[in-house]
Amino acid sequence: MDLRIFTEPQQGASYDTLLTVAKATEDLGFDAFFRSDHYLRMGSVDGLPGPTDAWITLAGLARETKRIRLGTLMTAATFRLPGVLAIQVAQVDQMSGGRVELGLGAGWFEEEHQAYGIPFPKEKFGRLEEQLAIVTGLWETEAGKTFSYEGRYYQLTDSPALPKPAQAKVPVLIGGHGATRTPRLAARYADEFNIPFASLEATREQFGRVRAAAEEFGRRPDDLVYSNALVVCVGKDDAEVARRAAAIGRDVDELKANGLAGSPAEVVDKIGRYATLGTSRVYLQLLDLTDLDHLELISSQVQSQLD
Repeated sequence: MDLRIFTEPQQGASYDTLLTVAKATEDLGFDAFFRSDHYLRMGSVDGLPGPTDAWITLAGLARETKRIRLGTLMTAATFRLPGVLAIQVAQVDQMSGGRVELGLGAGWFEEEHQAYGIPFPKEKFGRLEEQLAIVTGLWETEAGKTFSYEGRYYQLTDSPALPKPAQAKVPVLIGGHGATRTPRLAARYADEFNIPFASLEATREQFGRVRAAAEEFGRRPDDLVYSNALVVCVGKDDAEVARRAAAIGRDVDELKANGLAGSPAEVVDKIGRYATLGTSRVYLQLLDLTDLDHLELISSQVQSQLD
C-alpha cells in the first residue's frame, strides 16, 4: 500500500509551507507529494496568503526534493490550453528527473473562474477528453515528427511535439464518481484511477465500473492502479484526535465515517478494508499543513504497519 500526501494549498499555504511539508513527506518515507489545482479558498477559511499555482509549485519542488513523486489531484482542464500543459508537465518532469504524474480533471469550481477571469465553459467533459488526447498524443509523437489534431474545441497543426518528458511514460491519473463517461475515459487514457472521498461501497461500485470499461476497451483491468483520496486525522489518543479534528473544523465522528480518523490501529484497519476492494494507493488529504507531528505519527504508526 502506497501512502501519498495530498495538500489543499488554496485553503491557505505559501510556497515555503508547501516546501516544508514536501521535504517532511520525503524524509518520513512517504511515496509522493500531491496538491490540488485551485485558485480560490473553499469554506470559511481566509485562504491567506493567497493561492499558489500548482505547476509552478511542483517545478520548485522538483528541484528541492530527490525521491518523492510529484503531481496533481487534479489539474483543471479549464485552466490551461492542452499544448501549453503538455510543455509545462514535460518540463517539470525533466526538472525532477522523471518523478512527475499528471492528474487531469474537467474543472468544476465556477466561483474561482469568476474570481480570476477564467472562462468556465458549459461543455467541460468534451474539452477534458480532447485535452487528454492532445497531451498524451504530443508526448507519444516520435522526435522529428509532428502532431496535428482537429477537434471540436482544440486544433493543433504540425506541432513539433516538444519538449519530451524525462519519463518514457508520464503516469496519467483520471478520477471521479461519474458512472459512465468517467470510467470510459479512464479505460482509454489512465494509468491510475482515483476516487476522491468515497465510502467503501461507492469505491467498490466505481472500481467495478472502471474494470468493466477497461475490459471493453481491450485492456486488462489490473493494468490500472486503483486509489482513494481520503481526509486524514490520526491521534495517539482520543484527545489528540479531537484536537486535530477541531484544528481543521471537522467533527470526529464525521471524519471517522467519511475519512481516515482515529487511532493508528483504527486507520490501519480502515485502509485494510479499502485494500480488499483493490485499492493499492491512498492519498492522505492533510488539511493542517503546520502540524508536522501529525505526519511523523502517520509515518511511524500507520505507514510502518502497511509496508
